[in-house]
Amino acid sequence: MPNELKTRDRWVRRAANKTPLTTAGMAASSTDPRTWSTHKDATASSAGVGLGFVLSDVDDVVCIDLDHCLNPLTGRLAPWAAAIVRDAGATYVEVSPSGDGLHIWGRADVRQGRRIRRLDGTAVEIYGTGRYIAMTGRRHGNAPSILADLSDVVRVLTSS
Repeated sequence: MPNELKTRDRWVRRAANKTPLTTAGMAASSTDPRTWSTHKDATASSAGVGLGFVLSDVDDVVCIDLDHCLNPLTGRLAPWAAAIVRDAGATYVEVSPSGDGLHIWGRADVRQGRRIRRLDGTAVEIYGTGRYIAMTGRRHGNAPSILADLSDVVRVLTSS
């Protein structure tokens, strides 16, 4: 995972149903910093089944969530998702907890989250604040551990 994420104190644990949890196993909130912790503390906690990172308006960290785009058996991406990953460039991309989606991490000015339904029933979600994203640490392909500028990708996705 990128150090740019690990050095921010916006980590939570997550339950099997993706509900955010504090390191003590209580309910966490994507809008209450008192329920967040350091990466070190979240990693050391055994609450829930994994980690999550909170997106906040204090910076421009964003996540583009691509649902049902990855064949978990072959590792092949749907063509529409491959185009988005290509356009995102050299940035951190990880496989989602479901194993068939991707989270593309980067930087952009996203103050209002958005879910874009595709004609085939899949969806692209873009978030920059007030949400938490379940993290797996399962890097997709050769994605680097850096956050790139995703402003152009976000602009294209939200204008269609």
